[in-house]
Amino acid sequence: MRQNNAATTTANDSPLRHDWSQQEVEALFELPFMDLIFRAQQVHRAHFDPNVIQASSLLNIKTGGCSENCGYCSQSAHHEKKVKLERDALMEIDIVVAEAKKAKEGGATRFCMGAAWRSPRDEQLDEVIEMITQVKGLGLETCVTLGMLTANQVTRLKEAGLDYYNHNLDTSREYYKEVVTTRSYDERLDTLANVRAAGINVCAGGILGMGESRADRAGLLIELANLPEHPQSVPINLLVKVPGTPIGDSPEAGGLDIFEFIRTIAIARLLMPLSYVRLSAGREEMSDEAQALCFLAGANSLFYGDRLLTTNNATVNHDKELFDRLGITPAA
Repeated sequence: MRQNNAATTTANDSPLRHDWSQQEVEALFELPFMDLIFRAQQVHRAHFDPNVIQASSLLNIKTGGCSENCGYCSQSAHHEKKVKLERDALMEIDIVVAEAKKAKEGGATRFCMGAAWRSPRDEQLDEVIEMITQVKGLGLETCVTLGMLTANQVTRLKEAGLDYYNHNLDTSREYYKEVVTTRSYDERLDTLANVRAAGINVCAGGILGMGESRADRAGLLIELANLPEHPQSVPINLLVKVPGTPIGDSPEAGGLDIFEFIRTIAIARLLMPLSYVRLSAGREEMSDEAQALCFLAGANSLFYGDRLLTTNNATVNHDKELFDRLGITPAA
């Protein structure tokens, strides 16, 4: 695994590490649950208001037809005959802006736009850049996920004012070949390096419950924490099984123990104390109690809105009710 031993410090002079070992992180997973949550909450409170959650909204601006073969994804062209997802062209800019306005009115402070591409062509990027410009004009932070990017394309996104670029590692380096074979792990890391070099905030995380081991969950967090800079945003997704996809149809996938999921949230907080840890896909199936424990473990960001890219999400009204019950305030 790539490691960077250079240490920086946080605001209260505690070390910000980039040299975590597999043994160390697996030892954190072995801690008694209450002790782990207590440690994570201490770190969380040192850097964040524990009663404030950042809310993002996600819009699928181009659906289906992706040439990658990610085993969990309904938008892969490799699975579309079984999934029966219709391809859509890139969404019109006016529609995107209207959705961004609705998201802001609903309480979102960041608007994320996803397009099912392996890597966009330059002319496709032109329209996305206009979307970024107009959404930023609404006073929202902007995030896009478009697949692999060249250094020149990243520079153009930076010049357009893009705030965050999402490019998940999905899982550990060792388990990656069980998830996707059309793109290498190092290609994912190269895109993150291009984004980081341009000064755009990195949004990178993974998916749990795909049949991976605890060692793989540890490996994913190590890859993220040992990057030269911690990702500013770390989405942790619980697999939503999509029938017709290889992982969606696999009996070994899904059914991850919720306490194991929460442990992973807590360890992400310990390893990356300054990052926003986002409770992402899978929330629709989580109880309110499980989500509250995720917040206690250090998750301080989530996706608002009834739908993610192609799967359902917890409703905005339900989230607002949960926030009220817990005394949580959405970030301004």
